[in-house]
Amino acid sequence: MTAPIDAVVFDVLGTMVDEPRGLAAAIREAAPGGDTDALLALWQRHIEREQDRIVKGERPFATADALDAEAAAAVAEQAGVTDAAVIARLAGAGRRHTAWDDAAAGLERLACTFPVLALSNANRAALLHLTAHAGLRWHQALSAEDAQTYKPAPGVYRLAVEAVGSPPERLLMVAAHAWDLRGAQAIGMRTAYVRRPIGDPPGPEDAFDWQCESLGELAEALEQD
Repeated sequence: MTAPIDAVVFDVLGTMVDEPRGLAAAIREAAPGGDTDALLALWQRHIEREQDRIVKGERPFATADALDAEAAAAVAEQAGVTDAAVIARLAGAGRRHTAWDDAAAGLERLACTFPVLALSNANRAALLHLTAHAGLRWHQALSAEDAQTYKPAPGVYRLAVEAVGSPPERLLMVAAHAWDLRGAQAIGMRTAYVRRPIGDPPGPEDAFDWQCESLGELAEALEQD
């Protein structure tokens, strides 16, 4: 018999908010004559590389805000931007992403049945401002900052397990990134993939508990489960 779900845990960046669109808009604002796609790719490569180094223990922990500041500096240098105020605003782009169209309503619907938690690689302060800006309401918001590492390190997912106080198989991790869901599966959490125009779709080897086109579809499936 499948264990009941005690709480639903959501990735935020990319799953609940459109991170690439938000970063691209901030880059266009900071460097209107630059190659936005190339500068966005530069930002994303920096974040992915540095988070991976932290997970592997090759670099001491640095907050997402600090990594964003590094990425903003790299983008500014590449684009020839020197105005400190412009670079500082660019560094704060991660606090201003907009939610996907179904995010707030889907979250509210699920919150009527389950405790809902955010579990994000964003640091605590950034997560607070981001979720307020995007209009998302959680019962609890958890940051990888408290584990001093980043997803998909097991310690980040254990933050949710500890917060809920239930075995991992009674928590459902929701994400638009297959790599994130694999990390949750590795500690025994159940998983739901929600398709987004961006993200990391499941591969043929992935076996997630649910694969849905929207949060509304996921809510309907859970209500019938």
